[in-house]
Amino acid sequence: MCDNTTEANGFLLLGFRDLVTSKIPLFILFLLIYIVILCGNIIIIFLVTFNENLQIPMFYFLKHLGFSDLLYTTNIIPMMLHIILNKEITVSFTHCICQLYTSIVSSSMQCILLAVMSYDRYLAVCHPLHYVSIMSPTVCLQLVVGCCLLDFILITSEIVLLGKLQFCGFNLIDHFFCDFGPLVALSTSDTSVLMLLDFAISMAVISAPFAFIIGTYICIFIAILRIRTRDGRQKTFLTCSSHLTVVCTFYGTLMTVYMGSGENSLDLNKFLSLLYIIITPFMNPIKNKNNCQIRIADM
Repeated sequence: MCDNTTEANGFLLLGFRDLVTSKIPLFILFLLIYIVILCGNIIIIFLVTFNENLQIPMFYFLKHLGFSDLLYTTNIIPMMLHIILNKEITVSFTHCICQLYTSIVSSSMQCILLAVMSYDRYLAVCHPLHYVSIMSPTVCLQLVVGCCLLDFILITSEIVLLGKLQFCGFNLIDHFFCDFGPLVALSTSDTSVLMLLDFAISMAVISAPFAFIIGTYICIFIAILRIRTRDGRQKTFLTCSSHLTVVCTFYGTLMTVYMGSGENSLDLNKFLSLLYIIITPFMNPIKNKNNCQIRIADM
């Protein structure tokens, strides 16, 4: 237990202390990537919202994936840029919890949305005659709303428990944002219940959607192999290739960090975190913008 003089009064994020000599190039690089992420996702959201040719389920889900990307990157990258210039930064407990809550909600939302998009691709390839009737605008809206409700309920329950943890003194976090693992490791409270809940939620929003995606793509690949013409197989596969690339990058790095963090070094976890915080959101708008342009050109 902490007394009144030792209760935590903040967290010191250490950031990239080993890369002080290259902080300016890093700052410029990450700033440019962040600008591309912002502009790319805003363009996609605008195009899907106002272009009639893009009023189909796949692009409807892409728009909400863009919203999640914007929320996730804006929650973390500006603070990361500030840390790069200032070597380290002090944040309050409330600020840290809010950032963690926002990052978990947006990242888990992306996991669930990617699973929904794989279901959309499964219907389009394996059941094309029933696709329009099944993926109606009402069903698409219900899927997105259901994903949001499930996400908020699960993550809020975890954050409520996290907010009750006790921290003593001035705590150092060797990371560039308030991440779950480093934050829980600093607590002086019993975290067994929280860690059990976190494992269950990770299975629900990371592992289960990933397993669902694998199952849908097995069915998709079987359906593609049954197509007689080579051009038909290639064209069908191209409709899924962009989504599949994002899935492999996003889920691969996310599961490596959060389900194997105890085996990785802090520097490796930082690097892997950069992959799904910067690289994946950077790839998404570029690929999705190209898909939008191809769709518009074909109409």
